[in-house]
Amino acid sequence: MTYRILWPHMRWPDKREVEIASVRPDATAEFQENFEDVTEEQWAGCDALVSYLDVPAEYRAKLSRCKIFVSPKVGFDNIDLRAWGELGIPVSNVPDYGTMEVADHAIALMLTLMKGTAYHSDRLRKDIVGCWQPALNPYGKRLSTCSFGVVGLGRIGTAAALRAKAFGMRVAFYDPYLPNGSELAVGVERVHSLAALFASSDVVSIHAPLSEETRKLIDAEVLSHSKEGLILINTARGEIVDLDALHDALKGGTVRAAGLDVLPLEPADPEHPLIKAFTSEEGWLHQRLLLTPHSAFFTPESVRDMRFKGGELAVTYLRGGRLQNVVNGAFLLHDFQTEG
Repeated sequence: MTYRILWPHMRWPDKREVEIASVRPDATAEFQENFEDVTEEQWAGCDALVSYLDVPAEYRAKLSRCKIFVSPKVGFDNIDLRAWGELGIPVSNVPDYGTMEVADHAIALMLTLMKGTAYHSDRLRKDIVGCWQPALNPYGKRLSTCSFGVVGLGRIGTAAALRAKAFGMRVAFYDPYLPNGSELAVGVERVHSLAALFASSDVVSIHAPLSEETRKLIDAEVLSHSKEGLILINTARGEIVDLDALHDALKGGTVRAAGLDVLPLEPADPEHPLIKAFTSEEGWLHQRLLLTPHSAFFTPESVRDMRFKGGELAVTYLRGGRLQNVVNGAFLLHDFQTEG
């Protein structure tokens, strides 16, 4: 039997060799650029869907053979998991395509601030002679004397923690969902509150998923516990950090600096006070905020993995019934053999 895998809304503009290779020889790959371009026959005849965006309800109603929906990325907060579960269709994500890249990026943001690389480069551009002064680095500290805090010790959080350990940093984490002893496996310390983590860390790096529980998890109350000179890093989801609270904490000096790859609204809201201060180069924020455009995951290797693993995961389930990385298990009306 040859299965039909449908990509109903393409993200990448180039050729489709990666996706096609991911499902051969068990399936054929079909593509449309937008949901409205998918034919009635394709909706009804596909065995699996792969899409970065959720499929609108009007199109979900047309599915009659679909057995799995794969969202080929880590986050699934934009997917209606309940709706898919009520259809009896498992939803899977692809959590392992950019683990190393995002952990690398979190450390890069930390190092850029703590070692003053962007700061020095910017000043030298303005005055190559007068600013040839290494002592100007405002955040320079010996890393091995610093503490690195992790919010969420999952795949990426663990990878970031191990990188920080390699610099000789003390590493602690907060994650109420991990069983006791998880810290022993990677040789880090566990704390039991965000307040304790922020109070004892020179750097806090966020690696939690976005949910109703974690939305604005890092708020004014949490930030009020920050150790003097704290640097906040977020490469997870923008809505985990209350941007208004971060603005106030930076302006008031509670937080020394921040490196953000993600924001609550993307592209950034140019009228938000923190973003406006950044783009206007207001003096109080100078060199205290680094922004990158949700690019932590991006390398040619990670993009290839994202594209390949989505199709591969779908056809693996269709061929052998092995379901990996299911994220809507709580809403499924049927039992499935799951893995991961």
